Amino acid sequence: MNLHSIAAAIPEIYLTAAICLVLLFEAFVGARRPGATGTLTLLVLVIGAALTVVFADVTHRVVLFDGSYVADPLAFVLKLASFLSVAVALLYSRSYLQGRDILKGEYYVLALSALLGIFVLISANSLLTVYLGVELLALSVYAMVAFDRESGVAAEAAMKYFVLGAIASGMLLYGMSIIYGLTGTLNLDGIAVALNAPNNLGVILGLTFIVVAVSFKFGAVPFHMWLPDAYEGAPTCVTLFIGTAPKIAYFALALRLLTHGLGGATVDWTRMLTPIAVLTLVVGNLVAIVQSNIKRMLAYSTISHVGFILLGFIAGTASGYSAALYYTLVYVLMTLGTFGVVVLASRKGFEAERLEDYKGLYRRDPLLALAMAMLMFSTAGVPPFVGFWAKLRIIQALWETSHPWLVIIAVTMSVVGAFYYLRVIKLMYFDEASESAPETARSFGVRFALGLNAAAVLVLGVLPAPLLDLCSRVIH
Repeated sequence: MNLHSIAAAIPEIYLTAAICLVLLFEAFVGARRPGATGTLTLLVLVIGAALTVVFADVTHRVVLFDGSYVADPLAFVLKLASFLSVAVALLYSRSYLQGRDILKGEYYVLALSALLGIFVLISANSLLTVYLGVELLALSVYAMVAFDRESGVAAEAAMKYFVLGAIASGMLLYGMSIIYGLTGTLNLDGIAVALNAPNNLGVILGLTFIVVAVSFKFGAVPFHMWLPDAYEGAPTCVTLFIGTAPKIAYFALALRLLTHGLGGATVDWTRMLTPIAVLTLVVGNLVAIVQSNIKRMLAYSTISHVGFILLGFIAGTASGYSAALYYTLVYVLMTLGTFGVVVLASRKGFEAERLEDYKGLYRRDPLLALAMAMLMFSTAGVPPFVGFWAKLRIIQALWETSHPWLVIIAVTMSVVGAFYYLRVIKLMYFDEASESAPETARSFGVRFALGLNAAAVLVLGVLPAPLLDLCSRVIH
């Protein structure tokens, strides 16, 4: 096997080598120069994105490593998006970690390991590589949640996440073992050919365990118990990370495993996902209203967005899958910016976690308040921001596939959800700030990146066609 034949897998090969390099760099240099490992990691991500553009931009489907790895235009787009989101998340995180004396090289190694798990999931074409990707990502994230060793709350959140995640991983493994027993192959292409008996009881049993595991990884109701606790308990920079890039991986997990490998049983798994999606929309939006902690509010907001992504899969068509992809990418963009604001609003000894902490933010920091307002409008689905188009594409896909009652629920829950997003804007612009509210962080580089992030939700809303066309093209 020569370099040309495995060129499409260069992103994973490079990232594996880069993790070893960063680990060695931290051991020999990082201890003497705090922050140098972070700079090296950002450089690694930039070079990785460039290598992905050069080697992984394939025009047709390429299968490697005895059918266990697939490279296609969808994988290329998702890997570039993952590189970008992880780079931005680490850029936002640096001042937060430094201010709390937890700026350690291990954080960057764990982030890169999680990114490698994301890549494995994105290109998985076998039940074996699916499980390897899930576990590599999950184990890295468990450690990141508990990264602040002085925080008992973080340790508790990590333990809850780990225990529940282990149960979900066991369910995924058991469901996949049933499918393997019925089809006699681990390869998703082979499973897609062999699985042609949609009402088979064995298939339904295997699907049940797989759908539960996928729902847990997404954070869908009723398998969402870990998500608010993990969001609140983890350091804010970790919450920023786990709320963004892993969602790209779990979209790929659902697409590769359900729509491709188990495409012959689409009717069965869409029936299972429908009540889960409805519950996720309703519970996520209603419970978010009563939250006073912004991280918990954003956790339930994430749950509601997961409901929209699942609605795209329920449509069961290429149009629905492309709408779910578009929604996932838009969600990641908006969440990066939103948690970026939370990170900047926090200072050493002060975590801007309560909604009251954002009272009068406009008077203390007009630019930060403007960025947050744009992001909240977009997340609420208010035109002309990009969040409006994300919700509209899901609703269109449902309407085209004759799901009018799901359209009604989606629209109703969007209106309900707008309340708690607009409440944040009301606090920032119309309420008086408390005298004890500290100044916000003034890091120019992070603020510039956040400004671009906020501007992107407006520009992509005014000019939605390029990203919409890209999502349709890579799915079809």
